[in-house]
Amino acid sequence: MTPSPEATNSPILELQRQRMLLQMEYEQEKAAYKQQAEAIGLRRLVERGDAWLPVRMGRSYYNSLNQLCVEAFRTQQDDDEADHNFEFGRPVMFFSVGDEAAVTYHFGGNVSFVDGDRMVVAVADGAPITDLLQPADGRQVGVQLFFDETSYRLMFEALERTMRAKGRLGYLRDLFYTRQKAETFTFPDMGFEYLNKTQEHAVNEVLRAKDVAVVHGPPGTGKTTTLVEAIYETLRRESQVLVCAQSNMAVDWISEKLVDRGLNVLRIGNPTRVDDKMLSFTYERRFEAHPDYPQLWAIRKAIRELRQTKKRTDNWHQKMDRLKGRAVELELRINAQLFGEARVIASTLVGSANRLLDGMKFGTLFIDEAAQALEAACWIPIRRASRVVFAGDHCQLPPTVKCYEALKGGLGRTLMERICAQKPEVVTLLRMQYRMHEDIMRFSSDWFYHNMMIAAPEVKNRSILDLDLPITWVDTGLYESAEATVGSGSHQNDTEAQLTLLALQAYFELIGKERIMDERLDVGIISPYRAQVQLLRHLLKKNEVLKPFRRHIAVNTVDGFQGQERDIIVISLVRSNDEGQIGFLRDLRRMNVAITRARMKLIILGDRQTLTRHPFYRKLWQYVEALKQE
Repeated sequence: MTPSPEATNSPILELQRQRMLLQMEYEQEKAAYKQQAEAIGLRRLVERGDAWLPVRMGRSYYNSLNQLCVEAFRTQQDDDEADHNFEFGRPVMFFSVGDEAAVTYHFGGNVSFVDGDRMVVAVADGAPITDLLQPADGRQVGVQLFFDETSYRLMFEALERTMRAKGRLGYLRDLFYTRQKAETFTFPDMGFEYLNKTQEHAVNEVLRAKDVAVVHGPPGTGKTTTLVEAIYETLRRESQVLVCAQSNMAVDWISEKLVDRGLNVLRIGNPTRVDDKMLSFTYERRFEAHPDYPQLWAIRKAIRELRQTKKRTDNWHQKMDRLKGRAVELELRINAQLFGEARVIASTLVGSANRLLDGMKFGTLFIDEAAQALEAACWIPIRRASRVVFAGDHCQLPPTVKCYEALKGGLGRTLMERICAQKPEVVTLLRMQYRMHEDIMRFSSDWFYHNMMIAAPEVKNRSILDLDLPITWVDTGLYESAEATVGSGSHQNDTEAQLTLLALQAYFELIGKERIMDERLDVGIISPYRAQVQLLRHLLKKNEVLKPFRRHIAVNTVDGFQGQERDIIVISLVRSNDEGQIGFLRDLRRMNVAITRARMKLIILGDRQTLTRHPFYRKLWQYVEALKQE
């Protein structure tokens, strides 16, 4: 058995252990990807959102970063397939498929931009793009996600660098992996308008921290508001900060809030939501808007044309060197101005390894949604900082770990979680939540947060109907529901899916159509299983009663609802069997996310006999039953 880090008390040994676990995850994910690509079939990849087929190839061009880019347009999909997993930075591969379903792979690249059914992919110079513009023999062209070697390489490099580190990085490494006390400044609390007492305290603790601080933000407690204020106040003491998160979506969210606060944000990488506001603070958009950019573009064009000349004269090399030197000079000048003006540099954790940040150091690094990031990923940006502020909630969604042995070995335990356990004095829990009815909050508070949460007065008793129960549980076991395993290994339950929509219909009838429309009440239907989500979307599309309300209803997995909230949440738990097998419903952090998305009404559908063999679901059932007696 591998000793715990507390037992070894050796940062180097623990980092070696992390590297070993990450290697296991890497090897399993790579093998699974290869096996999946060979066995799963293109249709299933499209359904999962991991491929577009067919696509129409658009124009090719050089972007402002001098990368050769090609456009691809998704030309056919139905509502069940509208979602996809393509986002900025992810590696992809173009392929073509003929009548006999034989797949030919052509060339790869990285997603530069995706919006709706249009994707832009950055590819290597010389990629055979013309092969796909008019594919032979009527072959269909497609694009699929490819295995991400780059992220793993950067995480391995970060672990190696951290193990060898001296100086400040070495100090933070030894601090984070031992019970050594973190250092702080001493000054009285400052007051901040619009923040409650625990939010105020959190900002003050961030400002006092010399080494590390943790803002622990349970659902609805205003973690982002607190973090934005902490960044704003830090920038009254420092010229520039680095802000990172695990996902592009989380980086977008915090960046937008910082821009709203009046801060100059430079976003490295492209946003997931493509609109003028989001694009306006991206590096690429700022770069091409710079007054010197037209001149740089003209020089780069001249370089490309010069490369293509067949007859090279005696002064060809001199001319090329002169053009390249001028291009480098202009690029450095533009970058110096962009980075010099920015107060916040924002990127994903992996994106912080971008060559644009080479040589840059920051007084403070803020890592948002830190409880969803692997330890190795956090060490990528930590090398650039003197102190680190973590924000998130390790009682919600954990990092995704696919290798069971690596998970069992502790790969899913985050750096934030480790610091919370070893240094509780650096952690501030935000206690007042502004999202949900007190009765919805209370179960989560009791189970996950030591009964420390408080509902703000304005939401404490907020409900849609008078004398309504905020939580109800429909026991689908009474209706002979049964789960089924589908081709992808996911689970679905046909009877429960139908009951889910019937339960929503019944509640809508109590509220009334006019009120739903006038007040724009919104609904989230959540299932932990992707197969059930797809089945629910299919049934919803055919449901005539709910048709007028479809734009008010979102159906997604728990992960898809992270960071969101709805007036009404309906959860389909799916599992129904005689053995009491509940699979990854045992990951209670996911259930914490699901039940805390609801503002005013939570409807749970699940087989009581199957689920209540687990203490969490037994306690939840008892809690819902007790509400009926109050």
